[in-house]
Amino acid sequence: MAYSVPAVVWLSFQLEEWLSFLPILYAFFIVPLLELLFSANPRNLDKMEQDLIKDDSVYDWLLYLTVPLQYGTLVYFLFTIPNAQDGLSYWGHISAMGLMCGVIGINVGHELGHRTTKGEQRLAKLLLASSLYGHFFVEHNYGHHRNVATPEDPASARYNESLYAFWLRSIFYSYVHAWAIQKQMLRGKKLGFWSAKNEMLMLHLGQFALALSIFLGFGLSGLLAFLAAAFIGMVLLETVNYIEHYGLSRVKLNERRYENANPRHSWNSDHIMGRLLLFELSRHSDHHAHPHRKYQILEHHDESPQLPTGYPGMMLLSSIPPLWFYIMNKRVRAIQPSA
Repeated sequence: MAYSVPAVVWLSFQLEEWLSFLPILYAFFIVPLLELLFSANPRNLDKMEQDLIKDDSVYDWLLYLTVPLQYGTLVYFLFTIPNAQDGLSYWGHISAMGLMCGVIGINVGHELGHRTTKGEQRLAKLLLASSLYGHFFVEHNYGHHRNVATPEDPASARYNESLYAFWLRSIFYSYVHAWAIQKQMLRGKKLGFWSAKNEMLMLHLGQFALALSIFLGFGLSGLLAFLAAAFIGMVLLETVNYIEHYGLSRVKLNERRYENANPRHSWNSDHIMGRLLLFELSRHSDHHAHPHRKYQILEHHDESPQLPTGYPGMMLLSSIPPLWFYIMNKRVRAIQPSA
């Protein structure tokens, strides 16, 4: 199901005018409509089923193969974008590539970034680089999972904070926070800035090499098209961040410590279309409870707050702040009366 996104993206590169926006129509109209028609499925796999699939390499290869697919799509995009016959087609193709950057580049990069092997983490960095969001690897793994649902986490949306205000705050402070985490890690290892262990430096050098290669191979127009697509992928990721923890907060126990993060501090969605499209990302409560648990065995928790529909539909809803606040604020207050 997740591979249906690359399929419609490649198809859109053959289309012109409004038809070039087919991937956006698919992701944000057809999928949300289907999620309204099909009820959520909270069923968890039993132990026998989990044992059967948790080490099944097919699920891993579905992730690994997205790396050549992502870069192949990027090259195809760069070859076809000069052929866009009008401005509408041009932006349609960019939006399609942007969807790839968000759904495949950053989303699968996120999943692989939680794996413990160096090889899988390298694949994660390659995917994140394709969206120029490499710092996510550092900030998400060493910052977000530690500080989630607290004021210290730039990627946790505050109660009554609009999506657009969140974009500005999260994009800027997540980047700043990633550098702060990196400096602290280098200091702890007594290493200098120019060390090969400086993940942020290595990630930036890789992204610069990618951008330079695109410029040399496809000129300024190709580079600008890539930057626009990467920006769309970044905005899609931050929109997902917004809906995942909106308004939820952990209790501060003392000046230095909050209560432990648990499934109550992430919004969950069991709507099957969004789960399949995003490699089970919407079972986010269990992901925070068990960050290294593979996507195919993530579970539903009865105590986790539930979204009224899947991630694609909630992303649409979040783009209309008054409607978002009307629907979501009462859900937050039901969980946290003090909100």
